[in-house]
Amino acid sequence: MEFTFVSGNLGLDLAGTVGRRRTGRVDLLATPADLARWTVAAGLLDTEPAVSDEDLARTAALREAVYRLASAARSGSPFEAADRELLNRAAGRAPAGVRLRDDGGLERTGDLGAALATTARAAVELLGGPRAALIRECEASPCTRLYVDSSHRRSRRWCDMRGCGNRAKAAAFRARDRRDGQGAPASGRTTG
Repeated sequence: MEFTFVSGNLGLDLAGTVGRRRTGRVDLLATPADLARWTVAAGLLDTEPAVSDEDLARTAALREAVYRLASAARSGSPFEAADRELLNRAAGRAPAGVRLRDDGGLERTGDLGAALATTARAAVELLGGPRAALIRECEASPCTRLYVDSSHRRSRRWCDMRGCGNRAKAAAFRARDRRDGQGAPASGRTTG
């Protein structure tokens, strides 16, 4: 699996680096190199930072804290103090640096701590603001990704229409097609 950024918030995208949390857990940040690649793919840094096994473990702890806090916000439960403190500590570090280059391009610099501070700040702003009420979990099985439902009617069901949404709609179509195929052919259908 490759990294996707469809959650509408960097903190939720970090939490989304674990897929299928309830069945056959898939960890996209299994190695320090994976985490270094994620920081660039997420647009946090322009070059991969140095990442140790200890950094990876700290990031995994932050990722799980964000997931639990977002899940609590979604269900209206109180935040666990330890998770809140871990997130606040990460958000309190200096964020990744940005500057406008002579050619008009954007340059993003910093180490892993700066990248995670930027990510943690995004999570804090989401969880501490009105958009926390818009956190949803993807309805496609076995996906467990959390996302911000910014759809007009607040009726988004899937984390990503191209992935989970497309698979869910295709499965529903196949189920209807099988149902229609039993007994008489569906109207407009030819057999042959």
